[in-house]
Amino acid sequence: VQLQASGGGSEQAGGSLRLSCAVSGLTFSRYSMGWFRQATGKEREIVACINRGGSTYYTDSVKGRFTISRDNAKNTVYLQMNSLKPEDTAVYYCAADDYAHTWPLSASDMDYWGKGTLVTVSS
Repeated sequence: VQLQASGGGSEQAGGSLRLSCAVSGLTFSRYSMGWFRQATGKEREIVACINRGGSTYYTDSVKGRFTISRDNAKNTVYLQMNSLKPEDTAVYYCAADDYAHTWPLSASDMDYWGKGTLVTVSS
């Protein structure tokens, strides 16, 4: 199983980035997918998640700015990030859960993780 995240980089406040996570080695459509982030010195936190049926969740700090989506034909989950803020600076991880034990998804329940992609937002 591989989860390959891409799309991170440096952006100024107010800008946009789109993260992608390409998944292989599992039946993607059966999995709930989540984007998590971890800032320096902080715990990993859920940013957004989407279940098999397409229902979504967003943490309060990104509501109205970020959009999670999935393309089952391409085995890919996306995170569109608009109106970026310096506090969005973190390493972003995608993860897969074959059974949504909790909702929103919890980092401790995820079955597979991708390597992180760094997002840096400057003021």
